[in-house]
Amino acid sequence: MAKSVKLSHSDELRESSRQQVFDAIREAGQIARIDIAQVTRISPATVTAITADLIAAGLIEEVSPDISRGAKRGRPRVALKIRGDAHTIAGMKLSHHAITTLITDFEGAELVCHEIPLPGGQLDPDALCEKIVTALDESCAQGGLERRQISGLAIGMAGVMDADRNFVYWSSSLNVRNIDFGSYLARYLSMPVFIDNDANLVAKAELLFGEGDKRSNFVVVTVEHGVGMGIVIDNQIYRGARGCGAEFGHTKVQLEGALCQCGQRGCLEAYVGDYALLREANVTSGVERHKDLASLYAAREAGDIMAQSTLDRAGRMFAMGLANVVNIFDPQMILLAGAQLAFGYLSSDKVVHEMRRSVLQVDGPLPEVRVHGWGNKMWAKGAAAHAIEEISALRIREVSGHAV
Repeated sequence: MAKSVKLSHSDELRESSRQQVFDAIREAGQIARIDIAQVTRISPATVTAITADLIAAGLIEEVSPDISRGAKRGRPRVALKIRGDAHTIAGMKLSHHAITTLITDFEGAELVCHEIPLPGGQLDPDALCEKIVTALDESCAQGGLERRQISGLAIGMAGVMDADRNFVYWSSSLNVRNIDFGSYLARYLSMPVFIDNDANLVAKAELLFGEGDKRSNFVVVTVEHGVGMGIVIDNQIYRGARGCGAEFGHTKVQLEGALCQCGQRGCLEAYVGDYALLREANVTSGVERHKDLASLYAAREAGDIMAQSTLDRAGRMFAMGLANVVNIFDPQMILLAGAQLAFGYLSSDKVVHEMRRSVLQVDGPLPEVRVHGWGNKMWAKGAAAHAIEEISALRIREVSGHAV
């Protein structure tokens, strides 16, 4: 891959205009040139020139006008759309026990969805890379594809990372810290690979396909093995200066408190993550009574006082954390996602009431709290959407005649 070059101001403007036009087409699904000009505030003549370049590059295509709808006067307007067969894209969700892969076309239409098991616990980088390659190859085989047909892969994984550099500071999936995981994967895969925090990709999925499509400011909180958060501000994912923003699970709720898997103490995740709940329940009882949350929750429903106490404390800690999120970001909505939400104890009326009681009181409506039951497939869809955006940017840069 060629080295990038520093662009002149005029080159940056031209590239930005091409990206705006492409994004307007993707967001609309189908849209006429004159409407693109209105949405982007780019002159009709420039839009025509840009779309001609994008058509020549095979990224977009014209859609014949539907005259059956009864066009009024004049020639029916020809619409433009993303060319679905321009690229084949893969998105992956790495959970604690599985890798879910979704392969889509360039428009985001599903081609293949496949899941393979993943050994629990942290893996060394080579072992994880091999599992990722296996997941991709098996998914391609299911869809009658070859790996070389995949234009790009995005991976969502838990942890602290810089998405711009594909650099992982720490992840519960890896047994080493501070690793250029993108370069590591390049040894195994001859394609562009993009890595991001999995909660950010859930927020991306919500923004593009889910509850966030009509809101510009919202927060997604994910609760599975750990606790994550994706923040959308003005329709953009917020990552922070180092790519380490939105680490909700590692906000501190107890001085010198319980040990978190990140190595620090007192993190919210150390009271709410599934490993933390099972640790407390089993240590307190003196025996390993519960191997999963279903067992712990069933014990609570059966009247087990210890199980009740463990889950109640998790709910109180979670409510405290959500109240802090509201006080800091004042989002339009909070979306809760992840496997633990299926049990209901973190999204109960009691937890929401406790959150509202701890929020700064003003004479205005508080954000709505919703549970969205995303499965692993939908997390992978957020990863695929991220890959589509990144591959689009690379190809538009090529259309502009700049090295990438």
